[in-house]
Amino acid sequence: MRSYRWVLFAVLVAAAFAADRGASADYVGGTISNPPAKGGVIDLTDDQHLQFKTGKTDLRIPYERIQLIEYGQQVGRRYAMAIIISPMLLLSKSRKHFVTLGYTDDEGHQQAMVLRVDKAHIRALLVSLETRTGRKVQYQDSEARKAGKG
Repeated sequence: MRSYRWVLFAVLVAAAFAADRGASADYVGGTISNPPAKGGVIDLTDDQHLQFKTGKTDLRIPYERIQLIEYGQQVGRRYAMAIIISPMLLLSKSRKHFVTLGYTDDEGHQQAMVLRVDKAHIRALLVSLETRTGRKVQYQDSEARKAGKG
């Protein structure tokens, strides 16, 4: 019965997230050779692809190619060497919410993308990503687990 409630909760959260048409996010860094503009929207309403939309970019990642979803309040440890971070971001005292996505691109190369997600959308985003990809979110620490699961 508990797993049924979890599935029902996940579907309801995903539906609420879909009705909102996405979560505002900033591209912080990653391995993409032609990175998108900073501000954008993560759209999970497509059944096949995650979309990160900015003014000039529409990055589409098939859900089945996403191998890692990591959430934390600091940039993911696994891809820290691949990411160039603004010194101002490191000096900031407010809590930031980061989602690191590890995925395979069209050429079969491993890629990583780190997005800073708006606090109001983080829980719905994580549930939607778990539902769409079939992967569990990896939490960086207990604080991230509390913030991500509410």
